[in-house]
Amino acid sequence: MKVNKFMAMRWFFAVILLAGFSSCSKKSSSNSGSKATGWKINDKKGGFQYASKFKKQETGPGLVLVEGGTFTMGKVADDPMHDWNNTPNQQHVQSFYMDETEVTNLMYMEYLDWLKRVFPPEEENYKNIYEGAIPDTLVWRDRLGYNETMTNNYLRHPAYAEYPVVGVNWIQATEFAKWRTNRVNEAILEREGYLKKDAKVTEAKADATFDTETYLAAPTKTFGGNEEVVLKGRRGSKGKATTNAKGETQEAKNVYAQRTSGLILPEYRLPTEAEWEYAAAADIGQREYNIYKGQKKYPWSGGYTRSSKRQIRGDQLANFKQGKGDYGGLAGWSDDGADITNKVKSYPPNDFGLYDMAGNVAEWVADVYRPIVDDEANDFNYYRGNVYTKNKIGEDGKVELVTAETQRFDTMPNGKVISRNFIGQIAQVPVDDKETYLRQNFDKSDHRNYRDGDKQSTRYFDFGSEGGTEAKLKDDQRMYDSPKHNVSVDSIGNMIRKYDRSNKRSTLINDDVRVYKGGSWRDRAYWLDPAQRRYFPQDMATDYIGFRCAMSRVGPKSDQKKTARNKKR
Repeated sequence: MKVNKFMAMRWFFAVILLAGFSSCSKKSSSNSGSKATGWKINDKKGGFQYASKFKKQETGPGLVLVEGGTFTMGKVADDPMHDWNNTPNQQHVQSFYMDETEVTNLMYMEYLDWLKRVFPPEEENYKNIYEGAIPDTLVWRDRLGYNETMTNNYLRHPAYAEYPVVGVNWIQATEFAKWRTNRVNEAILEREGYLKKDAKVTEAKADATFDTETYLAAPTKTFGGNEEVVLKGRRGSKGKATTNAKGETQEAKNVYAQRTSGLILPEYRLPTEAEWEYAAAADIGQREYNIYKGQKKYPWSGGYTRSSKRQIRGDQLANFKQGKGDYGGLAGWSDDGADITNKVKSYPPNDFGLYDMAGNVAEWVADVYRPIVDDEANDFNYYRGNVYTKNKIGEDGKVELVTAETQRFDTMPNGKVISRNFIGQIAQVPVDDKETYLRQNFDKSDHRNYRDGDKQSTRYFDFGSEGGTEAKLKDDQRMYDSPKHNVSVDSIGNMIRKYDRSNKRSTLINDDVRVYKGGSWRDRAYWLDPAQRRYFPQDMATDYIGFRCAMSRVGPKSDQKKTARNKKR
């Protein structure tokens, strides 16, 4: 009897081992051979090469993963102000990453330092690059207030290093995000041996900088065409040139990283309004299985702004204006520990692990403002503001790079001059008929006013459409008859600023006003609701609007399995 049991156990373990070997062999064969052709992938002798060992996207510096899902966008409570610009609608956002905190003065100062070193402002050609990126420190001034201390110290004094940067307009925020993308990817490629060590510091100059898209499209043109930076990387120095069957010399393999390498991160950018509101509300904290148990008024649970935890009971959970003439309570017993902005991470995070999604400073988001979120047109990754461009291709069939002569500077309506690209980046042009002909999902480059502000959405939709040409609408025929200020330069270079003093303007809404979300140190608790939305011209700044960056996630929605309830962070 014992012998039979022993034999049965032996057979049992033998079957398990065979099954294991079988699964391993299947796994290895699928990794090494193509399911399409049966050819070997990543063969040392040549052929198709692919990053088969890629696991998941690396989390960029400062970011937190926000798992996407469906949510009710818009106000879920009463609307006592009768704004009627945030009626509830169901939206879905994909998973993405978001900055754990707002961008701080320290982070922005690093950006300014890089610009000053690479584009010395004392040189006339680069003067506007550095000056155009400096935050407007005069936003602290008040006609009947003394705030000169903040004007002179808030941005640069180390006492405010970890405070959120303010005085930054929407355009400056987007330019910071572009710069951050390049610096992060540059560091990753250096770490992985694709770029020469410390080249980001020792080799960078005005006509020789790293740009992610330039590296992907034409790596030999990176750093102004200095191939030493690329080929002297660890991988480049180890690679050896080979000779093909015709006797022609071929470059070494794996000298350049590509998008298929899985190393290069997507761009840092401003979050869309839908992403920001979803991340701020963090309804995941109310989830049980596949349902939200109620709706949140604030980024934290409950309908009050004060903490109910025993250790900090009664303390405010965000930095906001308590009442008229009360920005922080009594001396010795401050309710929120601040009178202006406060150091980031001074208050508890929400259920996504994000700090200060209510209070401290309001935050720019990517969207152009319109009073209505058009969920009839789209309910997935909603975003208003698409302006599609493409790489400019020269007569030789290669991408054209920005030069000192073609660098683009935009003069804002307020007269501020801002650089919109750098030398060495790929020049961009609007998409044209080659991309839009017989296409259903978009038909032109600029879609900021789609279905809400374009000609087709006005009562003059058929005006001047005869003969295949469209007449331009007059100012009083535009859906959003906003002021048109004008800045020009005279023959001797003086800037002339003209105000639109017409008394017939009916709105401030146009294609250049952007949404900002969340409450700030200047706002009452009403504005702490993530659903609240306001707008401001993209070229203007205040002492209460900051920003944080986001990044799209590629690959699976989540790395975790389903759970009954969300795990508290």
